[in-house]
Amino acid sequence: MAKTLLIYPEKCLGCRICEMFCSLSHTDTCNPARSRINIIKMDLDVRCVPMVCQQCADPVCEKACPSGAIFRNETTGAMETDLKRCTGCRMCVLACPFGGTGVDPWEATVMRCDLCQGEPLCAEVCPYGAIVYVEADRQALHKKRSGAERFLTSLENQIGKGN
Repeated sequence: MAKTLLIYPEKCLGCRICEMFCSLSHTDTCNPARSRINIIKMDLDVRCVPMVCQQCADPVCEKACPSGAIFRNETTGAMETDLKRCTGCRMCVLACPFGGTGVDPWEATVMRCDLCQGEPLCAEVCPYGAIVYVEADRQALHKKRSGAERFLTSLENQIGKGN
């Protein structure tokens, strides 16, 4: 059975250890701007939400890619980008409803979580259990979807308040 990252925003304290380890493992630098996971601080609520590619069952990013550079890794289930085919148009970044796709500011290449080839470092190093790697059963997928919905609702409320 496939596995997925499960995020518990209520456990995240915003330490950003996940970002540092992610950027270090992918780019050999400790730089959160180069991480495939991002901690979003919800200022008014003093809450932090780890945001990462949701590895959607029907990925909008893949459909938005005009060069066909985005594909699902059949081994890990992660959505990945063939950088040789990628034109850098960033349509996948714009299409992602969760902000799970970004652009490396130094390389100008698209970046998204590749699940560390099946051993996600962010889940391994999170000291608070806010990020876990679990079997992608219905309960885990339900938790992921409800968490994403809560995030979107909170974000919409923040935008509505002008923050």
